Amino acid sequence: MDLIALKYIAAGIGAGIIVWGAGLGLGKIGSAALEGMARQPEAGGDLRTTMIIIAALLEGAAMVGLLVCFLVVFR
Repeated sequence: MDLIALKYIAAGIGAGIIVWGAGLGLGKIGSAALEGMARQPEAGGDLRTTMIIIAALLEGAAMVGLLVCFLVVFR
């Protein structure tokens, strides 16, 4: 198998793992925030703010990972 083909396969697998991990992380963040809001409705605003900040950081990390995978392909 050619080295270029292996590069494409590795980048595809890496991108899939990154997206899968980000999806699991966002699901866990949302689940925990909703459970916390159900247990303490008065803390809903603080939990929502914290959830949005963590989700934004997670999305940023996922985008950096995808960028690295694409750089492997197009470099």
